[in-house]
Amino acid sequence: MRKPFIAGNWKMNTTVDEAVLLVSSMIGDLKNEAAVDIVLCPPFISLYKIREMLADTSVGLGAQNMYFKEKGAYTGEISPLMLRALCKYVILGHSERRQIFGERDGLVNEKVKAALAAGLTPIFCIGETLEENDAGKTVEVITRQVREGLKGIPSGKEVVIAYEPIWAIGTGRAAAGGLAETTIDMIRREIAVVLGKEAAEGTRILYGGSVTAANIAEFISEADIDGALVGGASLKAAEFTSIVKQAAAIKAAP
Repeated sequence: MRKPFIAGNWKMNTTVDEAVLLVSSMIGDLKNEAAVDIVLCPPFISLYKIREMLADTSVGLGAQNMYFKEKGAYTGEISPLMLRALCKYVILGHSERRQIFGERDGLVNEKVKAALAAGLTPIFCIGETLEENDAGKTVEVITRQVREGLKGIPSGKEVVIAYEPIWAIGTGRAAAGGLAETTIDMIRREIAVVLGKEAAEGTRILYGGSVTAANIAEFISEADIDGALVGGASLKAAEFTSIVKQAAAIKAAP
């Protein structure tokens, strides 16, 4: 039984003061929620402060990106060694990094391996564009991203995977639960090809893309969808809390 996993990706939103206010408004409802692994991913500037706020809770902390080198002349980058003292998780391969900043499968793979080597748990993102989806290339694109992104990963290491169809991110056009389940089932089979059947069965795969409190039940009710990577809705305390509570209740139901 894979434990549900809900992560909030705040993207480039919130100052430190705003981040503190947001965590303060939701932590009372989340701090003792043992049925779901909850992770907040604020901007880098807030990691230290939010880490202090989450210290005595079960809520985890994640970063939104990192470079794969431990140190060096890489102006503006953050290394895995810098992150591991602050947080446990790191989002890698997000579609915005791939599309806006030109990150390719090989670079994402280097980041995933570096994160694992540093003791961080990657939230490894994959997903197809609208054009690729319309052209019937979803299987081709996802297969490539899984195989290239997980290449050379040591056995026994935890990687959380987030399937985010790019056409559904921030658009309000979420994929239907059944469609997301079909794709995630395919992803799990591809993980088995790369890492083996046991690893595939144990890997938590999330859905991301316009997830809200109104539609989370549609996704979390599916057998192969283990949770969600939440964007805009994670910036609203009551909505994010509702997403977590619904996930806990639905996955606990017989």
